[in-house]
Amino acid sequence: MDLGLKGLNVLITGGTKGIGRQCAEIFAAEGANIAICARDSAGVTDTIEALKARGVRAIGRGVDVADKHALKSWVTDSGSALGGIDIVVANVSALAVADDETAWEAGFGVDMMHSVRLVNAAIPFLKKSKAPSITLISSVSGREIDFTGPAYGAFKAALVHYAHGQALKLAPMGIRANTVSPGNTYFEGGIWQNIEQNNKALFDEAMGMNPMGRMASPQEIARGVVFLASPASSFTTGTNLVIDGALTKGVQL
Repeated sequence: MDLGLKGLNVLITGGTKGIGRQCAEIFAAEGANIAICARDSAGVTDTIEALKARGVRAIGRGVDVADKHALKSWVTDSGSALGGIDIVVANVSALAVADDETAWEAGFGVDMMHSVRLVNAAIPFLKKSKAPSITLISSVSGREIDFTGPAYGAFKAALVHYAHGQALKLAPMGIRANTVSPGNTYFEGGIWQNIEQNNKALFDEAMGMNPMGRMASPQEIARGVVFLASPASSFTTGTNLVIDGALTKGVQL
């Protein structure tokens, strides 16, 4: 299937590892130009070089997405450098899973407000696109109460609500907005590898809850993100795509 991504311009926050990196790789493989950001400037440089090797334009910058002005500047500069923005993917999370005020502050500043600010900064460019879409990465923790602290799940649920509101608001302009809610996703350097190494009991408990007997790979989540964001999914908006290997038990109606 041709996803219709060739020549489109894609912005991805947190694009140097895990789900974000795999999204960038797949978008690039489909012929899209990529702009990424992450706090790790060295990782940004390495990722850009890998993406350029696929024959597309790739740019990036070290950015703390909790910094309102730095994030807006990156979006504006990227849109100008690429000649427009067609797709945005908000992928960064503070992973604030503790049950304290610090987690609430981090979740609001990173998970929630970085997504809102990314969308707001990108809207002037998306209005000019022929295939505009917004995809926010939520989590199954936004659907069910689990081992994470209340802040993490609350803000992941808020992202789904926000995206659905944006879908209704922006539909007359042809701009789509969706969320993807991944289940447990394991990759080198990720939170689940850290838990496996430092809290084996929790890791084993979580693994036991996965009906497929394993966690997802970033590639498995990213494929869903890319399809949902692409012109091949042009009539899908206001949707929360759950990719969790049947981890969650609640029925999404």
